[in-house]
Amino acid sequence: MAIPGSVQLPAETCIPSAVSTAPVTKLAPRHSALVRFTHWITTICFFALLLTGIEIVISHPRFYWGETGTVLTTPLFQLPIPSSRRLVPTRYGYVLPDQNGWSRALHFEAAWIAVLTGLLYVVSGLLTGHFRKNLLPSNAGFSRRALLTSFAKPLRFERPSEAEASSYNVLQRLTYLFVIFVLFPLVIWSGLAMSLGFASAFPWSVTLLGGRQSARTIHFFVSLALVLFLFVHVAMVCLAGFWNRTGAMITGRTATRKEHA
Repeated sequence: MAIPGSVQLPAETCIPSAVSTAPVTKLAPRHSALVRFTHWITTICFFALLLTGIEIVISHPRFYWGETGTVLTTPLFQLPIPSSRRLVPTRYGYVLPDQNGWSRALHFEAAWIAVLTGLLYVVSGLLTGHFRKNLLPSNAGFSRRALLTSFAKPLRFERPSEAEASSYNVLQRLTYLFVIFVLFPLVIWSGLAMSLGFASAFPWSVTLLGGRQSARTIHFFVSLALVLFLFVHVAMVCLAGFWNRTGAMITGRTATRKEHA
C-alpha cells in the first residue's frame, strides 16, 4: 500500500547505496606506440645477436688484448669450451659443428636493425621528452631512503605496490639510462671496431679501445653485462606482475583496480 505523499517504486527497482566499494578494473596509459615498437624489435634482435654471438665465440673461444691475436698467441683468457674449428687449441679431443658462416651473416644483419631501431628510439625520446619525464630521476629520487628502498625491495622479492609499479623507481631509472647511453653505445662501438672496413675509415676508434682484439674482448664483456640486465629485467617484470606488465608493453595500457564511487 502506498503512503500518501510518497512515490511508489516498482518492486523490481533497486536503490543503489551511496558508495560501492566493488573494485573496477581500468586501463591506464603506460607506453607509447613507438616505445612498444622499438622494445619488441630490439628484443627480437637481441635474441638473434645472442644466439649468433654464442656461435661466433665457439668458433674461437680465446680472447686477447691488443691489435692481433692468433692460435699461436698466448690469450688473455679462454673459455673452457671446445671450439668449432680444429686448429683452435682448446685441450678438448673433439670439435663442435661449425656454424660460423650463417651466424656471422645473421649477427651483422640483426646488429644493424638494432642500431637503426635504437637511433629511432633515442631521437624520439629526446624530441618527446620521454627520457626527461620517465627515466631521468628527480632530486627526491636520490634521497637515502628512496635509494635504500629501490635496492631493498627487489632483494627481499617484495612485490611493489600499485603506485610503485605504475612508474620506475630511482634504481630502475639509473639502470635504464646506463643501458641506453653507456652499454648499448659501447657494444655498438666495439662491434664496429672489429670490422676491417670501419677500422680503415676510422682508425682512431679502434686505437681508443686498444686494438681490434681489445675491442673483441670489450664486446664480449659488455654483451655479458647486457645478458645480466636481461635476466634482472625479466625478474623485475615477474615480480611486478608478468602478464600485466607484458600486456602493457603490447597494448600500451596497464590494468589498475580503483574504488568505484
